[in-house]
Amino acid sequence: MAVKIVTDSTSYIPKEYIQKYDISIVSLNVVMDNNSIRELDVDNKVFYDDMEKCEEIPKSSQPFPEEMLDTFEKIVKNGDSIVGIFLSSKLSGTFSNANLIKNMTIENYPDADITIIDSKTTCMQMGFAAIEGAKASLEGKSKDEIVDIVNHTLDKSNFLFTPETLDYLKKGGRIGSASALLGTLLQIKPILTVRDGITGVYTKVRTRKKAINTIADTVFEDIEKNGLGDVIVHHINCEGDGLKLAKTLEAKLNIPVKIQSIGPIVGVHVGPGSIGIAYFTK
Repeated sequence: MAVKIVTDSTSYIPKEYIQKYDISIVSLNVVMDNNSIRELDVDNKVFYDDMEKCEEIPKSSQPFPEEMLDTFEKIVKNGDSIVGIFLSSKLSGTFSNANLIKNMTIENYPDADITIIDSKTTCMQMGFAAIEGAKASLEGKSKDEIVDIVNHTLDKSNFLFTPETLDYLKKGGRIGSASALLGTLLQIKPILTVRDGITGVYTKVRTRKKAINTIADTVFEDIEKNGLGDVIVHHINCEGDGLKLAKTLEAKLNIPVKIQSIGPIVGVHVGPGSIGIAYFTK
């Protein structure tokens, strides 16, 4: 019996890692022009180009219960255990629904062994926890050891990012409207982070360039003090900026650094042009 890792599409784990470590992904959905589509079926660039033409910002919704139930049941039918790691419960009902699906699965398969974890974050800050848990599973570690590794990775992880505009955050209510208005009027660029399950302001600077440099310097300082677990650059429809930031990290850390586009579910709340770094320390 193995331990299988399940997470949701807002982890934005690169495909090669999903395949290499046999991670199962359940997809949230995005609604644009009254059409609902699975995030995993979206071409990010096409989506953001289309979003610019929309009168209303698209909305996000949780995974279809049938998809999550099917994912869970396929795993437990095979006699394997599940460790599920999901988007912050303060940002989405996905974690709550995962617990409901867990109970439904156990009703059908009383011997099912399922643990559901609230990541209290999103993007690759959550994705790294899923990857480290999957690595531990392939190494033959016990489920309790895997859960400990997942929680340790989450505790040691960070995600710092800066939006191109505050309009999406303001409309979506993800930070206070007063903060959004202040930043717009004074041309302040906030650096945001996810703490205790919600998005908040880490600090504010004057320009986008300074925001990106401050993010990189903060990451370097943390890694120098605590050692690097892994790191990735996230961007929302600004690949050129992502590649440039990755090269900055590579020059300092002497390792290859991947970039990963953020999809619609997070993108509709933060907006195109956003860029940042997700990482965890040892």
